[in-house]
Amino acid sequence: MSTEGTKHKEKKFNLGLLKRILSYTAPYRWYFAGALSLTLLLSAIAIVRPLLISDALNKYIIGSKNFGALNTIGVLILVSLFVEAALQVFNLSLTNFLGQSIVKDLRNQVYTHILKLKNTYFDTTPVGMLVTRSISDIESLSDVFSQGFITILGDIVMLLIFITVMLWKNWMIALVVFSTIPLLFIATALFKKGIQTTFTQVRNAVAALNTFTQEHITGMRIVQLFAREQQELEKFKIINDEHRKANIRSIFYYSVFFPVVEILMSVSIGLMIWFIGSKNADLKVNGGDITFFVMMVNMLFRPIRMLADRLNTLQMGVVAADRVFKVLDTNDVIVANGTRPFTEVKSAIEFKNVWFAYKDEDYVLKDVSLEIRKGETVALVGATGAGKSTIINLLSRFYEFNKGDIVIDGHSVRDYQLEDLRKKTGVVLQDVHLFNDTVMNNITLNNPAIAKERVILATREMGLEDYIQSLPGGYEYVVKERGISLSAGQRQLIAFIRAYVYDPAVFILDEATAAIDTNTEQLIQVAAGKLSEGRTSVIIAHRLSTIKHVNRIFVFEKGRVIESGSMNELLAADTQFKRLYDMQFEES
Repeated sequence: MSTEGTKHKEKKFNLGLLKRILSYTAPYRWYFAGALSLTLLLSAIAIVRPLLISDALNKYIIGSKNFGALNTIGVLILVSLFVEAALQVFNLSLTNFLGQSIVKDLRNQVYTHILKLKNTYFDTTPVGMLVTRSISDIESLSDVFSQGFITILGDIVMLLIFITVMLWKNWMIALVVFSTIPLLFIATALFKKGIQTTFTQVRNAVAALNTFTQEHITGMRIVQLFAREQQELEKFKIINDEHRKANIRSIFYYSVFFPVVEILMSVSIGLMIWFIGSKNADLKVNGGDITFFVMMVNMLFRPIRMLADRLNTLQMGVVAADRVFKVLDTNDVIVANGTRPFTEVKSAIEFKNVWFAYKDEDYVLKDVSLEIRKGETVALVGATGAGKSTIINLLSRFYEFNKGDIVIDGHSVRDYQLEDLRKKTGVVLQDVHLFNDTVMNNITLNNPAIAKERVILATREMGLEDYIQSLPGGYEYVVKERGISLSAGQRQLIAFIRAYVYDPAVFILDEATAAIDTNTEQLIQVAAGKLSEGRTSVIIAHRLSTIKHVNRIFVFEKGRVIESGSMNELLAADTQFKRLYDMQFEES
């Protein structure tokens, strides 16, 4: 079980969290007030029917035999029953509408916040955990309103009314009935403690299942490629078994608690009947009063029995809210305070003594300085882990550099509007992500400002029209999730068109052509050349033979730029680049 789950298991009820949850009712204050008023009204009128039935028995059945009055009371009982039923329907609709509206608002807020988070947060947070926080944990908050504190408040008011009326009716019989309630409270407290622990375990098990399933379905190719199906299945069975055990433990507490309540209720009725039978001459109790108290025992024990479950629902809602608020309170966000518009590179992009670490002071980039002039195409080369991809991540502000500065036309990238900076930076990554949608929508990303004609023209200009038409359905071909139905090269070609139609000022290519056939590689080279025309371009080069056309090359080693110059300059001297170049040609 996760450490997070342990922390939450030990966490006590937090009024501050409840107050924060209640703050989300502000836009729906009238619905909240209506639900609260209806709940209190229902609590108040619950006593009406037992009193009417008691009066009918005492006065008009055992007493005067006044059938006219008896009919009137019968009609009143029916009316009260229908009114109570109608109010309950209306109240349930209100509380559920309120709960689902808050769930909708909070889920929108969480997703909006997730969109602003730095990539470092996603690097360290399992996707399955974020899915659990955004879906099931937020859904739990709906129960806080439909079964939580509003209902609890109504139950408490109802209990106070019941106790008051019972004492008024006959305080001695009432005290006999109440004699088993301390035992009921002890059973309720034990149940609440046990069920709270098991519910926390269930939620942790659900989060673990979501995380494991999401990761392994996404990585199913790796699992199958290395024949790890049986080993991963065994891991899944362990996690699934923990989920089963947690649910069984919660069911056990319910299966014990409810029969205990029924037994105590029956004992209470038995004691009452024994007391009335032994003291009847002194008590002067008639059939209507006995019926009233029998009804009240059932009505009194029901809210006490439900109170434990509802308090637990409230507690679980608060725990779920705490987890959701931890995501919302994450400060690991991209600070987008820049106000300067960005449309193009007018002079140069400069990295000035840039230091960057993904974690603490384990620097990936160390005092990197380089300049990319307007309209220039540069290549970044070096061994894996040398810091090349980090350069483009920092330029797009997916991560924030620790020291130094990145400057465009004399202004820090942090001074520019983040949305402008990213819109005008066209990136084609090595691992292209495509959505489960048509090719057209994957190119435009459902942007209504990009017309279909613009996409078709861009595809034609890049020489990729035949490729798109070769797909079944052309632009309307539905790409499977993550682009799994297309090859790596095909995904990159779609990414080139996507970058081109957004007309970027800066073009970044993480070139990966090692696993691509010759024909697709040629298409990619043509597309990259077209995208680079008139733009400031950065290419991460894996195959050095593909960057003969670039203006300058920066050679990275262990987070530093160790060499720079044109290909001819670097090949003419005894350089690291020349050694890398010769090594690749020897291998080929």
